[in-house]
Amino acid sequence: MRGPLQEKCQELGIYGSLLIAKEGINGTIAGSRAGIDAILSHLRSLPGCSDLEHKESTASLPPFPRMKVKLKKEIVTMGQPDVDPKARVGHYVEAQDWNALISAPDVVVIDTRNDYEVGIGTFEGAIDPQTKSFREFPQWWEENKDRFHNKRVAMFCTGGIRCEKSTNYLLGQGVNDVYHLKGGILKYLEEVPQAESKWDGECFVFDARVSVGHGLKEGPHQLCYACRRPILPQDKERPEYEHGVACHQCSNETTEADKDRFRERQKQIHLARERGEQHMVGYDGN
Repeated sequence: MRGPLQEKCQELGIYGSLLIAKEGINGTIAGSRAGIDAILSHLRSLPGCSDLEHKESTASLPPFPRMKVKLKKEIVTMGQPDVDPKARVGHYVEAQDWNALISAPDVVVIDTRNDYEVGIGTFEGAIDPQTKSFREFPQWWEENKDRFHNKRVAMFCTGGIRCEKSTNYLLGQGVNDVYHLKGGILKYLEEVPQAESKWDGECFVFDARVSVGHGLKEGPHQLCYACRRPILPQDKERPEYEHGVACHQCSNETTEADKDRFRERQKQIHLARERGEQHMVGYDGN
């Protein structure tokens, strides 16, 4: 599937990334209205993909520099061979029903995303496992599960994909009342009016927009191209910041040798731009 799908995307002027695994297809892509309609139709014509769900938002500038179709063992790597999201998952909760669920006194709400994502926004009262990667979630659950005895567990993530696995994992651990936000935070921000929202902050997205808010409008965040964490425009005024080299979050995590390599990378990016070669929007400071 990979080669023909890559060719089809290029033919239609589609940019972004698509992941193919035995679990299914997932990704984020951008293009013209006609191109997006055509590639969605093509994807739904593939075996097992007729019920493919998608979410839409807009970007003021092209959010991807190229198109990549990748083969993966797992769409989202959890590292648990017994987890099978195709077998069973938690109870889906529609965006419009989410507020009522997470407001119930017998419900604990868990954010399954990584710490830097949670850092710029999450639901009111949600628990942050403070994981660096999704692989750490099973260990976190094992160490903390006693806290949630006799509780219903509601979980959420960016687009709903991670929760397909996390809810299957909890069911396998003997937790019966497991729920997850269908379509994830993005569907919630798209459908729930801000005046009724229990979301606080912005939602991190893995493209040049960096974050989105209610109505999926582009947020204020930018990216530190050294550590790939979100930063605010005012963070560039901090003494630790050097474009493409360091920010206040990663300045102490890298050596001077690392920083010299990053400076050389930035130099090559600028030279490439002068030659008219394309790079991701914002990567070179523009």
